[in-house]
Amino acid sequence: MTAAPADLLIERPATTDGAALWRLAKDSETLDLNSPYSYLLWCRDFAGTSAVARGADGEPVGFVTGYVRPDRPHTLLVWQVAVDAAHQGRGIAAALLDGLTARLVAERGITGLETTITPGNTASERLFTSFAGRHGARVSREVLFRAELFPDGPHDPEVLYRIGPLSASTAL
Repeated sequence: MTAAPADLLIERPATTDGAALWRLAKDSETLDLNSPYSYLLWCRDFAGTSAVARGADGEPVGFVTGYVRPDRPHTLLVWQVAVDAAHQGRGIAAALLDGLTARLVAERGITGLETTITPGNTASERLFTSFAGRHGARVSREVLFRAELFPDGPHDPEVLYRIGPLSASTAL
């Protein structure tokens, strides 16, 4: 498991973090940006399956949003991961992902993780494949949503990464 840098606190987001998460997503220039309202709702309704990294001043510098799939109650779907540009390269995304997953293995018995990644997003590919390696889990990939399914113009396909099985050792 990746330890968070000593000057960071990783915890559940609060509704008051919604605007900061929206700004982090917007500033990433790579994530599909949702409405500010959706980040407020996410911090309210999915705080238990998400995580935020706070800097020394208490402000969010990174986040992972996720949810437990209704039809697969032991699978965490990771929706978005973002880290402020000034804090990148410090292992924050890996620490967020490890911390969130460890919490959900312990609290909810999560045994698998899913995410989607567009082809060519090497940072996300590395994040999730190295996560699998750290936890001794397999990775499978398949196209989940073809490009032509997106109604708002050109969009790369979304490739589903399935990682598992995760075990109680992930929670350590």
